[in-house]
Amino acid sequence: MVIMGIDPGLAHTGWAVIETRGGVCRARAYDCITTTPDQPLDVRLGAIFEQVARAIDEYRPQCVSVESIYFGVNVRSAIWTAHARGAALAACAAAGVEVGEYTPMQIKQSVVGTGSADKHQVTYMVRQVLALDHDPKPDHCADALAAAVCHANLSRTMSLGRAGAHEAQPNQPCAGGKAVCP
Repeated sequence: MVIMGIDPGLAHTGWAVIETRGGVCRARAYDCITTTPDQPLDVRLGAIFEQVARAIDEYRPQCVSVESIYFGVNVRSAIWTAHARGAALAACAAAGVEVGEYTPMQIKQSVVGTGSADKHQVTYMVRQVLALDHDPKPDHCADALAAAVCHANLSRTMSLGRAGAHEAQPNQPCAGGKAVCP
């Protein structure tokens, strides 16, 4: 299964593509879309839409995992993030790709084992799970990879749950579900 992960942000939107085969996950590609505050909002959102759409077209993911927005103390930054997230989701919808949404805590829990993990722990585990020979940079790429791994993990678990005592159904379509990657 090919899964794209997206870590949305107006200044930096990370995207990543992983492939799962059985219980093994491997990174295929990742990058960070950067926009600047001196650009008009519509130009920034257009760049996010276009680059996510281009990556979807090139890598043909069966599903996309997007980090949901955390509304902490800074509601204003959450609004800007929501704009970027909307542009990325619009690109997914235009391509007809199914989307799974996960909270930052769900992603950390799935990848690291604790929802309170810090960025260094997430990066370390992404590197281990995907057998990378380096830390993915910038952090937005590591977070996008983590979102994709989370979706793989949850898809595999749901697939196993649906199969019950019967043989698991490999490469199920994304149903928000958990593929355990080593």
